[in-house]
Amino acid sequence: MKSTFELPDELIEQARRTARREGTTLRALVEEGLQRSLEARRQASERAFDFPTFGGTGLTDAFQGASWNDLRDEIYRGRGG
Repeated sequence: MKSTFELPDELIEQARRTARREGTTLRALVEEGLQRSLEARRQASERAFDFPTFGGTGLTDAFQGASWNDLRDEIYRGRGG
């Protein structure tokens, strides 16, 4: 499929120089970069969030499944927040 993109001149020139130096094509270089970018985004979205705890075992039973708003309200209760 053909597509048209507007990119900064300096970026294209750097890419062309790199492609020439490495004996490849601008198309191959752009395709590789796009594939790497998409893969990095896919991997980032699959990372599990590890909820940090400090000296404990996590949330108490009262807060298991609580919303962030409920947690925040409890954290700041009585502190003027």
